[in-house]
Amino acid sequence: MERRGLITEANRKWWTLAAMCLALFMIMVDSTVVNVALPSIQRDLDSSIDHLEWVVNGYMLSFAALLVTGGRLGDIFGRRRVFVIGVILFAASSATAGVALNMEMLIASRVAEGIGGALMLPATLSIVTDAFPPSERGKAIGTWSGISGLALSFGPLMGGFLTDEVSWRAIFYINVPIAVAAVLMSLRTVRESRDTSAGRDLDYLGVVVLTVALTAVVLALVEGNEWGWGSARIVALLAGGVAGLGAFLAIESRVHAPIINFDFFRSRNFMGANAVAFVISFGMLGSFFFLAIYLQDLLGFTPLEAGVRFLPTTLVIVALAPIAGRVADRIGSRSPMVLGLLITAVALYLFSRMDASTAYGELIPGFVLLGAGIGITMSPMTTAAMNAVAEDKAGVASGTLQMFRMMGGTVGVAAIGAIFQSRLGAFNPATLAEAPGAAANFTDALGAAMAMGAVLTALGAILAAAVIKGRPKHRLAANTGPELPHRTGAALG
Repeated sequence: MERRGLITEANRKWWTLAAMCLALFMIMVDSTVVNVALPSIQRDLDSSIDHLEWVVNGYMLSFAALLVTGGRLGDIFGRRRVFVIGVILFAASSATAGVALNMEMLIASRVAEGIGGALMLPATLSIVTDAFPPSERGKAIGTWSGISGLALSFGPLMGGFLTDEVSWRAIFYINVPIAVAAVLMSLRTVRESRDTSAGRDLDYLGVVVLTVALTAVVLALVEGNEWGWGSARIVALLAGGVAGLGAFLAIESRVHAPIINFDFFRSRNFMGANAVAFVISFGMLGSFFFLAIYLQDLLGFTPLEAGVRFLPTTLVIVALAPIAGRVADRIGSRSPMVLGLLITAVALYLFSRMDASTAYGELIPGFVLLGAGIGITMSPMTTAAMNAVAEDKAGVASGTLQMFRMMGGTVGVAAIGAIFQSRLGAFNPATLAEAPGAAANFTDALGAAMAMGAVLTALGAILAAAVIKGRPKHRLAANTGPELPHRTGAALG
């Protein structure tokens, strides 16, 4: 047995998982850590509100638009190689964000961070999939999912602490040592893997068309409330995005090395898992965004105190995600996914019942159930998607799944924001606690939005029950393509 220091062939997979989870933690924290620092950034760099929005939007746009491309690049050129390049780019752009002299430099750095994240995130999941045998893959992906949930809620805690005690610049500097550790660990422990059937060709036209189309759609979703959903700009962006996606489909049907293998969607498990990824992210990110406003601007908590109040959700996700992954290995993914989505729907329904007099203690059951629903759903969902394709296709499959997650979260925030706009019109969150009737109007709008999320999540549970196959099957062999009715493979939940 090969030994390299403390790393042996027997435990290499666990060191690999640790390296990927470290990088994943950095990516997910960066999705939420900036929000609590925005007022300090605005004051320090003398920014307008429009520029400030792009500190968040620039990251989200480049991240969502390039996820599938990042997965494809890993499949072609090597997942470890693309992962390391992504980590280095992420660290370098974090450093330039920390020293930003103006908003233009900060926004450009955030866009570059998103590109680095898009290269890293699909690679983390495909590397984990390659490192673990099918019998242990659910447990490993459960740990991966738990770290993702922990990081999303830890971001406001860390951002609030660093902004209050050090500087808003520290929220970017902290990424540099984490990135160095992730690179060193991955170079020492991670085996290189790629899609051996893909060759070295890259569909450059498809990359450009998909990136432009997704950028147009995401930009419309982000700016729809601000510009008006019926405005010429939003209509043009949506129409252009849809036309671009149509052109992308036409291009992909004619190239021998497509970015997205649409044959994957012939698999019921892959198709169902991606639909569930959209739905669960819709409910999770949409609720997190507006509950954070509620806790800070209505109940009066500081950003750090509000982050602490999310711990009932965070801790339950971390506790249940690995367990759900093990259960999916044994009984398949369908039952845990259906149960998790139903629990999430109940949590959102409880939140829909709040009013202006609701105290935080009354929200704790909802926070706990929300964590339980997300924790039970995420790892079986991911396992179902990744086990539905051959191992050498893991990169593009991972990128596709993460794209659906990102788009679900973006649509969730946009849809809930649209409900707020229709119920409240323009409002200033900072005056919610003082303005007569503002708190009641806010909770009324929040209740309507949460009720919509509960209905959508319940529909997701019905879809999962109807589409996802219930029994674990044997894993597909490499290069065989997506799961088809006459094939068998391992742990295909």
